[in-house]
Amino acid sequence: MMKQGNQGFGTWITVESPMCTELMSSFGFDYFVFDNEHSPLDMLHIQTLMQAMRGDSKTTPIVRPWWNDMVAIKRALDIGAQGILAPWINNEEQAKAVVSYTRYPPKGLRGCGLRRAYLFDPDYLKTVDDEIFIAVQIETQEAVKNVDAICSVEGIDCCYIGPSDLSASFNHLGDMKNQEVQDAIDKVFDVCRAHGVAAGIHEGSGKTLRERIDKGYNMVTLGNDLIYMKQGVLNQFKELGIKK
Repeated sequence: MMKQGNQGFGTWITVESPMCTELMSSFGFDYFVFDNEHSPLDMLHIQTLMQAMRGDSKTTPIVRPWWNDMVAIKRALDIGAQGILAPWINNEEQAKAVVSYTRYPPKGLRGCGLRRAYLFDPDYLKTVDDEIFIAVQIETQEAVKNVDAICSVEGIDCCYIGPSDLSASFNHLGDMKNQEVQDAIDKVFDVCRAHGVAAGIHEGSGKTLRERIDKGYNMVTLGNDLIYMKQGVLNQFKELGIKK
């Protein structure tokens, strides 16, 4: 989908509830990002949540590991992640490292421990290098400065805006609407377009989701499980005139 330039719509999974993930997987999201960086989810949680996804779900499981770490990425892939969203990628060397951690030798450094990912796919070792989706988070001034080199790395499928850290990097913590931050986000989009790399955006990142979708972002995160839970309660309270 991303390589064809189409749009995919997904959400973040942060709650350690198999029932929640099972329900969410029935709605038709194109992808989930299981957050191992800023949520309490560990690898056992994430494996259990992936197993809870409905068998007829077309949602692709992506893991954001706690860091651009070879072991963290290896473990995420071994438990069945079909994509990696690597945080805090600031330069070409770090982007190349992410790719190498997802590829088996001789193309990369991934250790070969055949676990859940292999159990139901006898061709896994033959096809996985071409099938894994690799997105890197652009969330610092340094990353924006180096985004052309990052997009040039073979194997990088998507550059994905990390808006909170990006705003902090420009000394506008939490102010994603700041023009300097928005200019940086626009630059990343333009460079992605020039390289034929998918552009990813986290929720609105300072603009409305409608604006981001109309602009043509490919990987569009609409929210997360906690946001949907909160919105459901607040919308019902508003509808019923309940004030708390």
